[in-house]
Amino acid sequence: MKITKMLLAALMLMGVVAVTSLQAQPLSAAPENEKGAVILKPLEKLGRGISNVAFGIFEVPMQMKYVNNRAGGIAGLTYGTLRGVAFFVARVGVGLLEIVTFPFPLPDCPETPEGFGPGYGPIMYPAWVIDVEHDWWNFVYDRDSIPAPTY
Repeated sequence: MKITKMLLAALMLMGVVAVTSLQAQPLSAAPENEKGAVILKPLEKLGRGISNVAFGIFEVPMQMKYVNNRAGGIAGLTYGTLRGVAFFVARVGVGLLEIVTFPFPLPDCPETPEGFGPGYGPIMYPAWVIDVEHDWWNFVYDRDSIPAPTY
């Protein structure tokens, strides 16, 4: 019971800090096309974290295919599988970190790969498990209807 109360208090404290940190940034300082970015960037980070935890297992077949294209079938089955498991573990860890820290910008995580400083950008590239460029089997995206993401 004591742990539940401490966990509830910690969650409430994180919520208060998240709300105050979002209100501390004036919306008028953002450009016209990015006025919602103050709230949308943390939500995108939360969604990316949830996606990485939920769909991180897709790293195994994705890495097997990547290694198969580069080094052949045997390498894809052996090294590709091991590489996929390692990327799966890393992606789930990064996803959990993004879920826990979604209200706060992280250092050295700018929104664009060319940027610098703190931000809500991805820790791991590609940002999503399966993005437009790496959807080899057209499993998620229709290449003709969805433009490529900026990161």
